[in-house]
Amino acid sequence: MEATKVLDAKGLACPMPIVRTKKAMNDLQSGEVLEIHATDKGAKSDLTAWAKSGGHELVKHEEEGDVFKFWIKKG
Repeated sequence: MEATKVLDAKGLACPMPIVRTKKAMNDLQSGEVLEIHATDKGAKSDLTAWAKSGGHELVKHEEEGDVFKFWIKKG
């Protein structure tokens, strides 16, 4: 998946991945995709809920070892 911007949130505990994601999304245009890398196990449920409540779309998510990767399209 092609991302407009990549956010490295590895090693950050909740709520920092969400805080950084929100900040990074502000820099994107509608329809652009942010790729997030996180190691916090709560990030999956947090980012899914945050994307939905913010009118964004969680396009894809996958796990690579202990790194969770998310692609969120700005609404």
